[in-house]
Amino acid sequence: MERMLRACPSLGGLVLALLLWATTAVAQTASPPLLQPPPTGAPPQAPAPMPQPAPLAAPATGPVAKGLLYLSSVFGNDNQPVKSGLHWRVFNAQAEADGTHALVAESTDPTPTLSVPNGEYIVHAAFGLAGMTKRVAVNGRPAVAKLTLNAGALRIVGVLGDRPIPPNRLAISVYVPERGNSEAKLVVENATAGEILLLPEGTYHIVSTYLDTVGVGSLEPAGAAGNASNSVVTADIRVQAGMFIETTLRHRAAVLTLKLVNTPNGEALTDTTFTVLTPGGDVIRELIGAFPSLVLAEGDYIAIARHGTNTYPAQFKVQSGLDRDIEILAQSQQQSP
Repeated sequence: MERMLRACPSLGGLVLALLLWATTAVAQTASPPLLQPPPTGAPPQAPAPMPQPAPLAAPATGPVAKGLLYLSSVFGNDNQPVKSGLHWRVFNAQAEADGTHALVAESTDPTPTLSVPNGEYIVHAAFGLAGMTKRVAVNGRPAVAKLTLNAGALRIVGVLGDRPIPPNRLAISVYVPERGNSEAKLVVENATAGEILLLPEGTYHIVSTYLDTVGVGSLEPAGAAGNASNSVVTADIRVQAGMFIETTLRHRAAVLTLKLVNTPNGEALTDTTFTVLTPGGDVIRELIGAFPSLVLAEGDYIAIARHGTNTYPAQFKVQSGLDRDIEILAQSQQQSP
């Protein structure tokens, strides 16, 4: 400072010297401090890690091109829509290595709308035993498959006299007849009375069998064949497309209870075996017990009772709807009226 005063003896020089000194001091103070090394013994600080870039996303697979498939069906006689009973199946038209066709979609709605990948398909509509197939192409736009079914519905009920026969007491079989053979091809076996059968249009041969009560002295095994009585009714029915047909089959039969007695209205003898035959000698049923029962069609019959070493035959008549006991006398070999 003294040197500055000595160099600038005038007031103007003094002011100039003071301004120069202040400017230098301010410039020195505003300079940033030098970086200092870390304290002795402190580990050096590692630089902050650089954020890793996010992995590249796998390229997105484009959606499979699809189209809508509208399905419907009508009856062949009047083009009325089929409103129930349908089972739709859509198969890939391209066969697999084993010759089968992959199932792509199925529905039981009467008029389903299905979303399927573009391609060629085989559409099948099942209506009971009837069915129809159509080939269709889906190319990203709505496709329509309308199938015509030549089929109808059939319901069979049975009566005995004026009384309906319980459904579980009838076995119904349906055949497609051929010339000279009414039972050429079996299409429905052991259907239940009252069940609705969906059949292709055509003529059918119906066989209704009244079932016996197996277990009440019968020596036949249980089952639809084992408990079939000889009361059988047949009919030929024409099924028309779009029509519902109900047919009633009338059985003429009765339930008979067999007894071997020493006197009329006497106590039935145990350990007795019975054989029931037609007048021509055909065996209808074999039974065992004191009073076994069976269903027989209307007509004439012969019953043979065996007790010990003795045999007792008797003839009797069956009237439709008249359930009764058949007494076979062990002594006089006569039956009660």
